[in-house]
Amino acid sequence: MSSVKLIADSGATKAEWCLLDGKKTKTVFTQGISPYFLDATQISEILQKELLPHLKQASVDEVHYYGTGCINANNNRIVKQAIRQVFQDLSVVEVTHDVMAAARALYGNSKGIACILGTGSSSCYYNGKNIAINRPGLGYVLGDEGSGAYLGRKVLQYFMYQTFDEELTGRFQIKYNLDNTAILENVYKKPLANRYLASFTPFLSENRGHYMIENIIEDGLNDFFFHHICKFRESWNMPISFVGGISFHFQDVLKELCRMYEFTLGKILKNPMEGLVSYHRL
Repeated sequence: MSSVKLIADSGATKAEWCLLDGKKTKTVFTQGISPYFLDATQISEILQKELLPHLKQASVDEVHYYGTGCINANNNRIVKQAIRQVFQDLSVVEVTHDVMAAARALYGNSKGIACILGTGSSSCYYNGKNIAINRPGLGYVLGDEGSGAYLGRKVLQYFMYQTFDEELTGRFQIKYNLDNTAILENVYKKPLANRYLASFTPFLSENRGHYMIENIIEDGLNDFFFHHICKFRESWNMPISFVGGISFHFQDVLKELCRMYEFTLGKILKNPMEGLVSYHRL
């Protein structure tokens, strides 16, 4: 009899859970879990309130949790403790980070370069079992090239520096109704500035075809290629695959950049859960 597995892909704002029971699957969404801000008791309370009622007394044997902050050993321990508080008699509790989620979702047991382009950005060389090389993530202030925060910051710069032409400036003002004072308040004085910056990427999607918009997208994604993908010597003989909303929405630009750099494009997934389900079904 096959094990009943529970897979989690959690960011700081939203977590997706998938229950695998043979060929059947059930998906549940809860609030995100960040062990930087929540202790084991708080996390277990979230799981008991938002997750357990939807599992209908399913007897879970294994939990495979991929989450933000879990590359940190102490955070990893906090999440693992919370899971064991909620689910009794588990045979397997695996807690790991979002880069491993991307690698397994994109490649399974094969080798390649795995890239995350979402609110933030990251990349690694995955050898089919482990992350052999992981490019440093410097966060949205110093890094995160190609991410939603990076591209959103460019949108704000073009607006605030009055680089946008009259047409784009008008569209921006109609959509967001913001002035420079309000933008600076949100970026420098309110929490979660990275998410605030990333919230302006829909403006890029909605105005494709305008040369200024195309320049922001192409330059931002090229920065990711130059500073990260090009640093892996494996990039020229292994596929390059992507996961995340930015990857999904601007995949035409990624395809063109791969062609220009003479890289082999692998998969592009909007989120990793589909690939993780396939990986854990093996």
